[in-house]
Amino acid sequence: MSAETRILKGTTTIGVVCKDGVILGTDTRATMGTYVASKHAKKVYQITDNLAMTIAGGVAVAQKVVEILKVNSRLYELEKNRPIPVKSAARLVSNLLFQNREVGMPLPMQALVGGFDETGPHVFNLDPYGSLIEEKMVSTGSGSPFAYGVLETEFSEDSSIQEMLPVVVRAVDAAMKRDVASGDGF
Repeated sequence: MSAETRILKGTTTIGVVCKDGVILGTDTRATMGTYVASKHAKKVYQITDNLAMTIAGGVAVAQKVVEILKVNSRLYELEKNRPIPVKSAARLVSNLLFQNREVGMPLPMQALVGGFDETGPHVFNLDPYGSLIEEKMVSTGSGSPFAYGVLETEFSEDSSIQEMLPVVVRAVDAAMKRDVASGDGF
């Protein structure tokens, strides 16, 4: 079993870019192997008024990364007198993840950073090694093959948040029905 297989846990996270913003959605099940550790796990965190982040993987590490991003986003706003750009926030998370590769083990988490800034709506996918990829539509976690079945059929870049929200709900629901590591709610 590879190191990456050992650290990545089951979940479903989704990020979509709409013409008027972004949607980040997740299930609420937290697992430890085959054990359901929580049915009400928080996996989406608001960072600022215009920025949010999903987490998957090691909860303690991911929560610490969320705290670091919140503090640095607030410092940016105080220093620059404007909100942190979405790509800058995602780059900070990428740098935190990338730094850990030197000790031979990536941080056990994956994240989506999404929000709206002066350049428009953005969603970035970050893996445990710090890769940073901007996406229009993305799903991560063990439930993603089921979520993609819905997203790839129904996603449209020119849709509004109101139009895409039911699609994201259907995608998470599809994952919860077929992936044992995803479930329990939105």
